[in-house]
Amino acid sequence: MNFEGEVALITGGTAGIGEATVRRVAHLGARTLFVGRDEINGRRIEDELLREGAEAIFFKADLSRPDEIRRIVPATVNIYGRLDYAFNNAGTSGHNGLIADQDEANFDDVFSVNVKGLFVVLQQEIRQMLRQGSGGSIVNMASVSGVVATPGASVYVASKHAVIGLTKSAAIEYGPHGIRVNAVSPGAIRTEMLRQVFGDDAVLNEMAEMHPVRRIGSPEEVADAVVWLFSDYSSYFTGQSLVLDGGLTAQRPFMRPAALPQQTKPSLIESLAPSRIHSEVD
Repeated sequence: MNFEGEVALITGGTAGIGEATVRRVAHLGARTLFVGRDEINGRRIEDELLREGAEAIFFKADLSRPDEIRRIVPATVNIYGRLDYAFNNAGTSGHNGLIADQDEANFDDVFSVNVKGLFVVLQQEIRQMLRQGSGGSIVNMASVSGVVATPGASVYVASKHAVIGLTKSAAIEYGPHGIRVNAVSPGAIRTEMLRQVFGDDAVLNEMAEMHPVRRIGSPEEVADAVVWLFSDYSSYFTGQSLVLDGGLTAQRPFMRPAALPQQTKPSLIESLAPSRIHSEVD
């Protein structure tokens, strides 16, 4: 796979899944502009990629601020002349709590990034691709929380259902113009954020046992899915949410035949909140 001569834009690109995708796409030859709030990590990644012979530029912006979002695509075009691929990865998990205990401030904070921020940058990307007249591929960061719900994560769950709805709508509206729009929906991905939420590697290893593949995913595996969605190998794939969860949502987690190995104890299963395990703010 080769992206030589192509231009990619990635938000939430300075940690976890976003960073892995920036590195993967840049090493495949795409001229890459990546966005985040963490300038220290952003400059570090930029310097490392340049030393490795890849072409990538960090752009500082806060995806909760529409005025900053609207500078991202023009900056990309000003530097590289066009836009071929976009991965709208930036997001936030907010605070967990039952619906009756949630406050409007948390709702507004989560939706300002996960839905409105994505919507605004998606608009800008589509408009640029329409001006170019040569199509393009856009990938939005959704979640298994856009497919199933988790108690206590209602606000995040609602935001990721909204992302999938925007993805489908954009795909059917702009498919005739050669613009494909899809989503990736990761489950548990082994990032620093996952460790912060659930604890050390011993806890994560226990969590892995509830997955049919008996492990947790890596940021690089999600990056590979994004790369495939960018590429011509997925040319007939649009308006879809690609679930990457090691088979987690394919099973009935609380029922297992006695003939099969014992599953992870329910207390851990019930504590698993997909809303907190793969969001990429920066």
